[in-house]
Amino acid sequence: MRDALIAAAFQLFLDRGYEQTTIDDIVSLAGVGRRSFFRYFPSKEDVVFPDHEKCLADMTDFLQASEDGDDPVARVCDAARLVLRMYAENPTFSVQRYRLTKKVPGLRTYELSVVWRYERTLAEYLRARFSARRDGTLRADVIAAAVVAAHNHALRAWLRADGQGDAAAEMDRALEYVTSAWTSKQAPSGAAEEQDDVVIVITKRSTPMWRVVRDVEAGLGQD
Repeated sequence: MRDALIAAAFQLFLDRGYEQTTIDDIVSLAGVGRRSFFRYFPSKEDVVFPDHEKCLADMTDFLQASEDGDDPVARVCDAARLVLRMYAENPTFSVQRYRLTKKVPGLRTYELSVVWRYERTLAEYLRARFSARRDGTLRADVIAAAVVAAHNHALRAWLRADGQGDAAAEMDRALEYVTSAWTSKQAPSGAAEEQDDVVIVITKRSTPMWRVVRDVEAGLGQD
């Protein structure tokens, strides 16, 4: 019944337009009552995005299953790939939704709210992983936003190509920008941010350089 409602809704959206289609029109074409519609979808907007709630739950479970040894940046990139997989499972539907969303401002606003929920889920995971850092919250928010931006760039390129091509490869290229920028710079989870030592050496101008170097090494505690 859920699939029948989605199919009926998109048939009407494409034939009549989104704004011109009512919930009564959808249930009539699907051959069910209004109560059945609201059993699955709280609103007409939700029938356009029927799979995001499950995908968001899957992403949350995936992040919660992360172990201490996992690279947090790589983990959120893999979480973003779950969203791409959802789109790639049904290219025809995904392309139809993309075209419809571009035409209807209300759907675009709804989509942005969904994207924000994905970003918030990634950021919350990263904040926990970077909690020992002074810049942990900032780092988490910036990385989460970067992952979402990379994901959206690759996804929309694939959708604009009518769902043709290797979406996963395009996503890997986009996410590489995030991992190359952040993975090598992030401190291990739970580790305090290291502070740089400052050593001041006072010496005569005539002191040989080898002795200056020796004094600096001694100040740093190096042999």
